[in-house]
Amino acid sequence: MPIGLDEIKSRLRKFAAVEADGVSPLYEHLASKAAEDDDVAGLLTDARGGEARATLLMATAHRLIQADPIHPLSRYYPSVGGFDGVDSETWPLFRSFLLERAERARAIISTRYTQTNEVRRAALVYPAVTAAAKEAGGKIALLEVGCSAGLLLGLDKFSYRYQCAGGEQLIAGPAKAAVGLHCALDLAPGAVTPKVPKKLTITARAGLDRAPVDLADEDELAWLEACVWADQPDRIRLLRTAAAAQGKQRPDLITGDAVDDLASAAATVPDGPLVVLTSHVLAYLGERRAEFLDALRKLAGDRPLWWVSEEFYAAALEPLVPGRTELAESADQAVLGLVRWDGGAPDVRALARTAPHGQRMTWLGV
Repeated sequence: MPIGLDEIKSRLRKFAAVEADGVSPLYEHLASKAAEDDDVAGLLTDARGGEARATLLMATAHRLIQADPIHPLSRYYPSVGGFDGVDSETWPLFRSFLLERAERARAIISTRYTQTNEVRRAALVYPAVTAAAKEAGGKIALLEVGCSAGLLLGLDKFSYRYQCAGGEQLIAGPAKAAVGLHCALDLAPGAVTPKVPKKLTITARAGLDRAPVDLADEDELAWLEACVWADQPDRIRLLRTAAAAQGKQRPDLITGDAVDDLASAAATVPDGPLVVLTSHVLAYLGERRAEFLDALRKLAGDRPLWWVSEEFYAAALEPLVPGRTELAESADQAVLGLVRWDGGAPDVRALARTAPHGQRMTWLGV
């Protein structure tokens, strides 16, 4: 069912006030202005059901400025070499740029999904994946649901440096990795510093996505880059580095539905301990979240299975462990969860609260 204009404008306001606030001055400004502009917000009415999101509008504009980097608007886009901060001309230029290209914008909005491979999230999920591997006996197969281009599937090949508040550093992963990730690590009251193994052994890996991104296709890679926030060029550079590294050993990416095709995707990796990974995916499943959890439970009846989730509490863990209000107290932080089913009953551990782009985590260790 198409989303109405009032709901679209509400989503734009929420994005500006919650997700972009203090993180992306450019996107906070543009989204807040778009929320009051029927013509710009109305472009999202062409989005497929459930896809009318601020991130899709921002990615569409980003893709169009990538294709026209000499336009005056580009001076506000660090991703294409701009260095000006938000000022009184930013919104008028953005509005005219986008509406002059309304037909092209609608074509993108009506055919694309917001797809991200936030490489820094590997630093968030690494402690949970390694914990599952330890419980599994040391070796696991990895299946990422909602994998996009599958860059997180290479998390065992990245190096990690966790900076603790007291000055201690935790270092993991291969020393000469092409991709090096840094993450601030805070401790919740009563929590102890986690043990992060230096090595992770993944015997097989696959990704499942409704529209996997082929990084060998330059247009597909450009769209993936466009989905990264334009005033955070360091994230784009990291994406390109990880994409180049993946080119040496591409994982199997399967086109399919997160619920209907979960079992068949899992069957493509050898029998044995399996870790299913999701990262900011369940919000896109909508009413099918319960079906996804049930599909995981059924899959766990056939083989040892762990689910590592880096998701907002309401989208992932709340149905399994309701009432954990402390996990939902921050609207801009997700929760790192580790779940295993034992005889059909879920054993749920909330390990950390996580920042959306992998820059920081607060360890709970419970």
